[in-house]
Amino acid sequence: MDSMDWVAIAGIGAAVGFLAGMFGKGGSAIATPLLHAVGVPAIVSVAAPLPATIPSTLVAFSAYWSRDLVDRQVLKWSIGIGVPATVVGALATRWIGGGALVTVTDVVVAALGLRLLLGPAAPSDAIGDATRDTPGFRVRLALVSAAVGLGAGLLANSGGFLLAPLYIAVLRMPLKAAFACSLAVAAALAVPGTIVHAALGHIDWAIVAVFGLTSVPFSYWGARVAVRSSARWLGRAYGAVLVVVGVVFLAFGR
Repeated sequence: MDSMDWVAIAGIGAAVGFLAGMFGKGGSAIATPLLHAVGVPAIVSVAAPLPATIPSTLVAFSAYWSRDLVDRQVLKWSIGIGVPATVVGALATRWIGGGALVTVTDVVVAALGLRLLLGPAAPSDAIGDATRDTPGFRVRLALVSAAVGLGAGLLANSGGFLLAPLYIAVLRMPLKAAFACSLAVAAALAVPGTIVHAALGHIDWAIVAVFGLTSVPFSYWGARVAVRSSARWLGRAYGAVLVVVGVVFLAFGR
């Protein structure tokens, strides 16, 4: 790679990190096609964002944690169910192709984006209904955690693109609480994928270092913007981003 390629990788890291911190996701789904577009081999483009996802999402998560925007119940259940489900999904790639799942995921992302963009205003910043200790809530939480974990394992990403919108749509979580939990869970779900890809020799650690050098600080700045923004504006912006990403991925593939 020449110097311009490394500059491009750093720029992608900064952009993806900022958006990930602002909208509560790991950013792997966006980073992979962008890295591949600037000349990074396909399998390395899939694997390289995962190790950088772990510190960048945790740094962004700290901005939400400092404002007491974290729902600990959702966090505990999502990691406890999602991590094993990710392992199962990764193992299932031997028998299950990811093509149809990618299409379904893109449709779901775009539909959830439209719901946020055109529907009622986002929930308030206060943590409310999501903490209800009811069997129905726990069942929905378990299903969301298992589904996102399986998808993350099958698609070799951290699941962040589905976590926050499903938290909002299915669990009725407040927007910023959903982003906070999504970031922490995305960090946890990225660990199994990182271990597997590292063992298979798919990770170029030089690319990880350059990508992470910019994605980590920019993810924190994105989170700071989010926690200081109104939930109404943030929800509309998030919906627009999901619609654009879902439609682009459907149109051009990954």
